[in-house]
Amino acid sequence: MIGIISAMREEMQTLLDNLQGLSATTKGMRTYYTGKLFNTNVVLVFSRWGKVAAATTITQLLNDYTVDEIIFTGVAGALDKNLNIGDIVIGNALYQHDVDASPLFKKFEIPLLQQTSFKTSTTHRKKLYEATQLFLKAYTDYIDNTKAQSFDIKQPKVMIGDIASGDQFISDIAVVQQLNTALPSVCCVEMEGAAVAQVCYEYKIPFSIIRIISDNANDNAHIDFPKFAKDIASHYALGILQNYCYNARS
Repeated sequence: MIGIISAMREEMQTLLDNLQGLSATTKGMRTYYTGKLFNTNVVLVFSRWGKVAAATTITQLLNDYTVDEIIFTGVAGALDKNLNIGDIVIGNALYQHDVDASPLFKKFEIPLLQQTSFKTSTTHRKKLYEATQLFLKAYTDYIDNTKAQSFDIKQPKVMIGDIASGDQFISDIAVVQQLNTALPSVCCVEMEGAAVAQVCYEYKIPFSIIRIISDNANDNAHIDFPKFAKDIASHYALGILQNYCYNARS
């Protein structure tokens, strides 16, 4: 079984629409949807925004369901100047950019775990990257061209890169510059991934993450996120995971 998490319902609505044999269970103000997606057993849940919400959700999921892996999917703001709206980042290492317990620990280190970042599963990361490449080749089968144009998406691409998470929405160019200096390997920023990665690390569950670039994490970050998530990001998730599930069985 694959556990699939998003921060917003809109980011996974298309997955829910394609879930067969749907069954729902509500705990802790979260609804966990089980069923089959592309003939693969899955549990889907949206966590709400932020690290605490995400950690709460994944911990409940791991205690209630027997999953082989966790995949987080959703939107992110670009820190890398080479990333554009509609591009895709498959996560490599996840950092919590708002953690600083110095001088007791070095900056970004998670106390007691001796980790400054959490790596995604090498095997699953590679498979997700390959699935994303297949999705991009069949892009117009999943994404309405008019909707893509409305967000100025042109020739989207995929890259593997580091991701930073923190409990703040980044929309200030000065903060972007600080993050680029402090964590130069990080290519995009969001609010949940590293928290889920930490819980998966502690539970020894393979974790991977897909982030679709929705903005440039600067003063121009004014996009209609629910609309982007519903019209673009959720369809990206559907296309990528369809290829991922089929390839995993081949």
